[in-house]
Amino acid sequence: MFSDKGEFKEAFLKKLEMTCGKSFSESSEKDQFFTLGLMIREYVSTEWINTNERYRVDKVKQVYYFSIEFLLGRLLHHNLLNLGIEDVVASGLADLGIDLAHLEDVESDAGLGNGGLGRLAACFLDSLASLNLPGHGYGIRYKHGLFEQKIVDGYQVELPDQWLRNGHVWEVRKADLSVEIPFWGEVEVREENGRQVFRHIHAERVTAVPYDMPVAGYKTDTINTLRLWTAEPSRYPINQDVLKYKRETESISEFLYPDDTQDEGKILRLKQQYFLVSASIKSIIQSYKRQHHSLINFHEYVSIHINDTHPVLAIPELMRVLIDEEGLGWDTAWGITTQTISYTNHTTLSEALEKWPVRIFQPLLPRIFMIVNEVNERFCSDLWNKYPGDWNRIESLAIIAHNQVKMAHLALVGSYSVNGVAALHTDILQNREMNHFYKIFPEKFNNKTNGITHRSWLLKSNPSLSNLITMGIGDEWIRDPNQLRRLLKFKNDSSYLQAISDVKTENKKNLAKRIRAQTGEWINIDSIFDIQVKRLHAYKRQLLNILHVMYLYNRLKEDAHFHMHPRTFIFGAKASPGYYFAKKVIKLINSVAEKVNKDSLTKDTLKVIFLENYRVSLAEEVFPAADVSEQISTASKEASGTGNMKFMMNGAITVGTLDGANVEIHEKVGDENIFIFGLRSDEVLNYYQHGGYHSMEYYHHDKRIRQVMDQLKSGFFPEVMDEFEPIFDSLIMENDQYFVLRDFSSYVNVQESVGYAYEDQKRWRQMSLVNIGESGHFSSDRTIEEYANEIWHIHPS
Repeated sequence: MFSDKGEFKEAFLKKLEMTCGKSFSESSEKDQFFTLGLMIREYVSTEWINTNERYRVDKVKQVYYFSIEFLLGRLLHHNLLNLGIEDVVASGLADLGIDLAHLEDVESDAGLGNGGLGRLAACFLDSLASLNLPGHGYGIRYKHGLFEQKIVDGYQVELPDQWLRNGHVWEVRKADLSVEIPFWGEVEVREENGRQVFRHIHAERVTAVPYDMPVAGYKTDTINTLRLWTAEPSRYPINQDVLKYKRETESISEFLYPDDTQDEGKILRLKQQYFLVSASIKSIIQSYKRQHHSLINFHEYVSIHINDTHPVLAIPELMRVLIDEEGLGWDTAWGITTQTISYTNHTTLSEALEKWPVRIFQPLLPRIFMIVNEVNERFCSDLWNKYPGDWNRIESLAIIAHNQVKMAHLALVGSYSVNGVAALHTDILQNREMNHFYKIFPEKFNNKTNGITHRSWLLKSNPSLSNLITMGIGDEWIRDPNQLRRLLKFKNDSSYLQAISDVKTENKKNLAKRIRAQTGEWINIDSIFDIQVKRLHAYKRQLLNILHVMYLYNRLKEDAHFHMHPRTFIFGAKASPGYYFAKKVIKLINSVAEKVNKDSLTKDTLKVIFLENYRVSLAEEVFPAADVSEQISTASKEASGTGNMKFMMNGAITVGTLDGANVEIHEKVGDENIFIFGLRSDEVLNYYQHGGYHSMEYYHHDKRIRQVMDQLKSGFFPEVMDEFEPIFDSLIMENDQYFVLRDFSSYVNVQESVGYAYEDQKRWRQMSLVNIGESGHFSSDRTIEEYANEIWHIHPS
């Protein structure tokens, strides 16, 4: 881009004047950020065009990754790093009196995702480009993200996430590539040249406008594309309220995850999902037809991957296009579709496996419903031939049953590959949750354990540790993360271990400054930073964590002989706006923090912090500072987790159940470098299947449990009265669905082991080194290579 910082400075100043119409001395940090972002985007444009041209000329097979979320975070630092120009730019800006870090803070986190699903998609895009693989993302350009979280009197308050208020410098609007999406209306069926022809009439049409973002690989010449769609009015309907039509149209791409507890929200969610897949498939086919004459070989050049059930309508939509617009017969279209679409399942939770009422689905998407119904009829016919008379089995496997369309079932039938995201998760899918489907389609099922891009979560977010790693083993680990295993040779090198510890201390100081600025709390740097940051959900058991904090507080207050190493418990989480129970847990965490942090007897030993508005840019400060990684979900419930990998890569030690990818982390680091507790997945599943768990027994027989449970109702938190009775009731009256009380004693014991281990600093540093050294396996580069070779069959270009 620039041969030296002098050339950069000259270009930057010229560009700023041209772009902003003002002199450098008059410019703001926003002007400077926008100018730098524009320079970077223009710089990659040539390679972006060249990449697409290379794919076109070579007619390579490309993968298109459909996801309702892409949790990108901020992109300035990421792009500078991947393009290899960070040092030149930082130095040139410094000469002009500009701190690059300040410009990075100007950028808003892109509000395009919520949790691990969206962050995984972002990591996958980075790995695809960094491995020179032809792969692109397709999503929705939400005007507002999930929400901006404020904590007011301990309660979560949701504010609109205005991430686009200052525009988005990385995107390019492609209005000429817009497509129309129909909703509502009717389907006209007629005979034409001896075949049935279907036409969607009287539809309400919406225009999908693409905004493209370049996805730069790490020091490669590959620039892939993330295409995000925004909904705009099409032709204003006659005899209809124009303002109502405009409002309903724009709402499709206004909010990530609208509240779907009522029909209006359900309709909007379903609109979003069809909007995404219909626009994307039309775009892909338009591009394909510019290079190829026939769609018969479509699947040989195109792979469409659906990230969880949200984009499953890609299956009937591709069928619709092939049949209605391209004139192919059913069998031919089905053959192409089922060789094109692959599916990742991300959950074993039944409530997360989407189902849509027919009464909503059919009128909103009349032609799509006809196709789904036909798929269901043919599938059930095949099942009848395979299991004659077994109506119960057929009913349980049907795509449409009890007036509901089951999206996961549609995905299982209409895709050629179905993968879980951790070895345990895939095993549960095959042998329990989707066992009937596995028996029918065993060849479809496979495992692809999740990964994270080490360039973002180590190289970018923890530069001091990255430099230390490079000093020890060279920089090959950046391209080949398996090289991190070479760090194990330093396991008995006291000076290297001390250097790693010093880096951790600096990172803890940085996070403590952030906490001080945000909460006003002083943090003891020598305390154990025990961190749980993730989406707030009952199965993730933030509740178990905070009940344990209450137990420690009670011990400190009542037992003068009780010793514990100072501990700072740090939480970060958003609760879905309609998730009543999760919001109660947030309030409980903040109420415990208020009590503990103000108690002169305990405040130097025990501290509780809730980080407001947890997001990617905050996560980049949190992971490097962690000593302990809390991965304490109920065994069998967390499909994989990726936070566990980010903590591990930054040298934190996992306290966790044998759930999700924790199982594979445990296999990599060994018993002595991880803290495992609690029920195993087979024990949990046995309880669900056969019963036998009675939470009341644990309440009556364990005085530690009884004390913390009673404190939820006894006036222990005088300012909230009966606020926490729903939590008490969920654990006692409703029999503790996620086995919080069953695992409490085991959790207390393992946490005591953590404290003892930390006080043996030599041992702790060795444990940290082993976790870093074994983390390379959990790079998304490994994951994407497995997808590329075993599912998509794409190759570097």
